[in-house]
Amino acid sequence: MDNQKSPLALNFCGMDFSNPMVLLSGCVGFGEEYTRIKGFSNKDVGAICLKGTTLNPRLGNNPHRVAETDMGMLNAIGLQNPGAVAVIEDYLPSLDFSETRFIANVSGSSIEEYEEVTRIFNDSPIDAIEINISCPNVKEGGVQFGNFPDMSAKVVEACRRATAKPLITKLSPNQTDIMENARCCIEAGSDAFAVINTVTGMSIDINKRAPVLGNNQGGLSGPAIKPIALLKVHQVYQVCKDKNIPIIGQGGITSVDDALEFFIAGATAIGIGTALFYEPFICKDMIVGLTAFLKENNVSHISELTGSLKLNG
Repeated sequence: MDNQKSPLALNFCGMDFSNPMVLLSGCVGFGEEYTRIKGFSNKDVGAICLKGTTLNPRLGNNPHRVAETDMGMLNAIGLQNPGAVAVIEDYLPSLDFSETRFIANVSGSSIEEYEEVTRIFNDSPIDAIEINISCPNVKEGGVQFGNFPDMSAKVVEACRRATAKPLITKLSPNQTDIMENARCCIEAGSDAFAVINTVTGMSIDINKRAPVLGNNQGGLSGPAIKPIALLKVHQVYQVCKDKNIPIIGQGGITSVDDALEFFIAGATAIGIGTALFYEPFICKDMIVGLTAFLKENNVSHISELTGSLKLNG
């Protein structure tokens, strides 16, 4: 596909995306999982976010780690990963960087750890770095950093010192003022945002009278959080629009109409996560559907929809 002629191709923080679909962290392993599915190609997506990575290996949380809900899924994986160096040495060499863009997802339990993991990835072929300051299923770090603007800014500032690669800050919906958090992160050096991470939730086994998840709580994803995510994207867009800061809008996208709502709310690209678990080829359907919508509505490029929301009153 000729990116110059495609109505879906875009430039995101200096990276050329063949289309606005981004496979979300935690849903595709370290970029190699979906290549095992016959007919799937990394060329079908604009970018892939690798699984959350810490400095040292983590075993993750005790089971159960996943619980299905009426309109989505709770997960509490606990950032299981082999550590940053192992990801670079064992996984990155197998990825074809000519097919799509690969984004590392950096996590930590201290500001120093975030900075060190970012520095390690800075010396790798990875295209960009997503800062996971809003993980609701670990007992330390993550959610504490993501819910307070000052702490979020300190993490971004530290990561900014460690890399010249594009920094994408993943914002939490579990906070009082997401717009203030976005402002602080921009001032600290964030190049873009991923909005939103999962919403903190719980599932209870009524027979055991105990939480289903071994971690007691986890992150809710899927269609149930879409209305929350849309509002948060709209709010963050108000902070970003005059500064040309792009947003990956994510949270419950399962159809072309869902994706269109996120663009209109202010997203530059869209993140696909939970839907991949039951429809691994959803991005192909998205490309066809979005292209058809643009043609039918005489819109020359997907970017013309970004932030086109017309508020009532």
